[in-house]
Amino acid sequence: MLKEVIIVEGKMDVVAVSKAVEADCIITNGFHFNKKTLANIAAAYKKRGIIILTDPDTAGENIRKFLTQKFPGAKHAYISKDEATANDDIGVEQASSESIRNALAKVHTLNLNPRAEFTAAEMLQYGLSGGAESSKFRDKMGAALGIGYGNVKTFVNRLNSYGVTRAEFLEALKNVAPENC
Repeated sequence: MLKEVIIVEGKMDVVAVSKAVEADCIITNGFHFNKKTLANIAAAYKKRGIIILTDPDTAGENIRKFLTQKFPGAKHAYISKDEATANDDIGVEQASSESIRNALAKVHTLNLNPRAEFTAAEMLQYGLSGGAESSKFRDKMGAALGIGYGNVKTFVNRLNSYGVTRAEFLEALKNVAPENC
C-alpha cells in the first residue's frame, strides 16, 4: 500500500491505478473541484502526502497546475502520451499497469527554488527543440526522466524544478536516441 494518496481525474483512473498498485485515490472529477473534494485532498496532503497523476493532456496539466499552487509539496507522477493513448482516447485509464507503476516509481517533488542547471539553448543542442522530431524526443525523454511531456520552456522548467541531475539527463539521453522517436 502506498503511503501517499493518488489524485486522479476520474473513476476509470481509479480502476486503472487499482490494477497497478494498492493505493488510496481521490477523484477530482475533472476541473470541477467541490469544497469536499478539496478538503479531502488537503487532509490527505497533511496526513499522508499526495501524488498528482493526471492525464497527459491540456486539462490534466491545468488540474496539475491548480493543485500544485494549493499543495506545493505534492509529488508528481507522469505517464507519457504514448503510454496513455488507446482507442482514440488519452488518459490514465488508458495506460497499462506497468506504465502506471513506472510513473509512480519516478515520482518527483517540485522545488520552489529551481536551479538554473538546464537552458533552452541546450535543448536545441541536444535535439530536443528545433527539429521535426523534437516534440516526440522530448516526450520520450520526459517519460524516461519521469517529468512528463512539455514544450521546451516547460521541459526546461521541469528539469530544473524537479532536480534532475546532469548525470540523469545524460543517461536518459543515451537511452532515448532521437532516431527511435
